[in-house]
Amino acid sequence: MAAMTTAQSSRADANRRRILDVALTELLRDPDASMEQIARAAGVVRRTVYGHFPSREALVGTLADGAVEAVAAAHTAGREGTQDLAQAVAGSVLAVWEVADRYRILVALAQRSVSVRGIRERLAPVRAACTELLQRGLDEGVFVSPLPASALAYVHEQMLFAVMEAVNDGLLTTEEAGRSAAVTTLTAAGVPASLATALVAKLNT
Repeated sequence: MAAMTTAQSSRADANRRRILDVALTELLRDPDASMEQIARAAGVVRRTVYGHFPSREALVGTLADGAVEAVAAAHTAGREGTQDLAQAVAGSVLAVWEVADRYRILVALAQRSVSVRGIRERLAPVRAACTELLQRGLDEGVFVSPLPASALAYVHEQMLFAVMEAVNDGLLTTEEAGRSAAVTTLTAAGVPASLATALVAKLNT
């Protein structure tokens, strides 16, 4: 009986992972994809999808949690291995964009279907790391801003969302968006545009 329970649990976990993977693909293809479309694409009945996720919002919220985890890991990886604070900021933005580009439609969906407060809570650890990095830069004169580090980190976060929306709306290509986001983030922190552009180009080669 225990073996059967374990097998059933493994099947349920596999179904859940498959539904999440397929849901992300379907939502990227069609942001208005319904739970029925997702179930059909995953090869399960709609009841199975609802058994794991009671609503479409719950499904999008779970995907958003996964996206934030991936963004946090990328943010950490992007700033490692350098003591140059401007390079750390640029590297983290470039690394985050590689992940965020995959989730850009999802982020837009999450902001509409999950409360803004919920999104902010999800990103709190990333924002805290950004704030610490920016505070060091402000203290050392690497960055210059009339905003305190915490507000500047929030502005950077919203700028990245705005770049995602610009790609979604066809105003930027995905290839240029990451570089543009990194340069814009640095210039918003007071780094001269020429230096920001040269640093991002160096990191992006």
